[in-house]
Amino acid sequence: MRYRLEYALFLLFGFLVRSLPLEVASSLSGALWRGLAPFSKRHRRALAHIKIGYPEASEAERGLIARDMWDTMGRVFAESFRLDEIAKSDRVTIEDEPQVRALLARSQGFVACAAHQGNWEVAAIGLAKLGYRTAGIYQPLKNPFVDAMARKMRAPLYLDGLLPKHEHRTAFTILRHVKSGGVLSVMADLRENRGVRVPFFGREAASTPFPALIAVSQDKPLYAAEVIREPGVRFRIRVREVEVARGGTRDADVLATTANLQAALEYFIRARPGQWMWGHRRWG
Repeated sequence: MRYRLEYALFLLFGFLVRSLPLEVASSLSGALWRGLAPFSKRHRRALAHIKIGYPEASEAERGLIARDMWDTMGRVFAESFRLDEIAKSDRVTIEDEPQVRALLARSQGFVACAAHQGNWEVAAIGLAKLGYRTAGIYQPLKNPFVDAMARKMRAPLYLDGLLPKHEHRTAFTILRHVKSGGVLSVMADLRENRGVRVPFFGREAASTPFPALIAVSQDKPLYAAEVIREPGVRFRIRVREVEVARGGTRDADVLATTANLQAALEYFIRARPGQWMWGHRRWG
């Protein structure tokens, strides 16, 4: 019954969001989250995490980052119902696009990673605008009804498949996909209890080794993308190549490459801390 009630509210919110102009829906949802989320338990967790990342910041400065984060999260939630519209518009641009095209064209198949910032679904839209079909990996939601709807909204962005995390077949499917010249788009900033521990904002954090494992084992490039939110529900994507360690044992190369990837994501987050999802249990 709880799942069905949550699903009904999810559908109602989606109906309201679709009935408003995109900018209005995004702004209202951001204001709602910014106003209500500070009363939640997750807000206290976010403040604790911001203190890890910015120990020198004052309490007021950390509070401002947290409120900006909630505004971003609220906007992302509303925009999730309008991804098809965003994908078909001119709202997404690639910074230094000619250079990025040349960079990505050097290899048949690669791994592209992003963090939960700006609006992370836009990363896949950027790859599509560059002419790439992508496969993706997602974390299923607890509510099966909401999960099915959310997956339906996201699936058109991943024309080569959107696969559930931790399913046995997912890893093998993705490995074959990239080996044959396909592109993997994956969020790489969340905690992975079964992963490897590498520095992140000055503290070791359990991180997914999967992007590095594919890059190392399949001899493919690895890229990090920053999705930058700009006024008017517009986004700019910045891409940088991540050094893939080679020459040591496979485990050592995967560990070093994972550390390089997390350093790149940290660099992006530090540039715009209010656009990253600090409420996640990144450090356990």
